[in-house]
Amino acid sequence: MKAVVLCGGKGTRLRPYTYTIPKPMLPLGKKPILSYVLASLKSAGIKEAYLTVGYLHEQIKDYFGDGKKIGMKLSYSVETEELGTAGSLLPLQDKLKESFIVMMGDHFSNLNIKEMIAFHKKKQAFATIALNRKGVPLEYGVADLEEERIIRFREKPIVQNFVNAGVYIFEPQIFNYIRPKEDFATHVFPRLLESKLPVYGFVFSDYWLDIGRTTDYEQINTYISIIELVNKAK
Repeated sequence: MKAVVLCGGKGTRLRPYTYTIPKPMLPLGKKPILSYVLASLKSAGIKEAYLTVGYLHEQIKDYFGDGKKIGMKLSYSVETEELGTAGSLLPLQDKLKESFIVMMGDHFSNLNIKEMIAFHKKKQAFATIALNRKGVPLEYGVADLEEERIIRFREKPIVQNFVNAGVYIFEPQIFNYIRPKEDFATHVFPRLLESKLPVYGFVFSDYWLDIGRTTDYEQINTYISIIELVNKAK
């Protein structure tokens, strides 16, 4: 299975850090965010990936090259304009003839990709979306009603949501449902559901972070830097 890693965004929410560094290249400890993304793919047995790049893409290409130094085969699709998360795949259509995985180049997670791939195959899915389970505790007791009759009280329940983690597995026919400059969540996924195609959610509760704010980045960078120092001192 091949992978596509989306690295073309400008990371405007992470300025001033991203004025001179593309978001996937921001360091977490001694390595860029993208290193962790590619390592997760490699650990799942994926050896070939296409990186869709745009903003300050030279830094990404200079660091990773053809991928030999990390034991992968890397190729690049350079965008001269913003194409959208889904639209950025269209130039790669002729290269993705079997099931493939799509990941964001700026997320940090310990999602088990091997299990997600096995789930996709078992379900014979057209598309599988990784969903991170998030629990939000309410501060109040809640009454459940049935035709205005109280049937249950729940004290400070945890409301569960399933967050789109930005990791997808697709069959190659997905290209029939992608149009130029579209996004997956806004355009493509509603189209798939409207067409009654088998779209499944792979739910996981492991760590996941969209490094979208400066506070997120600073906290995770500090944490990983401390871990590196502790390991070095052992």
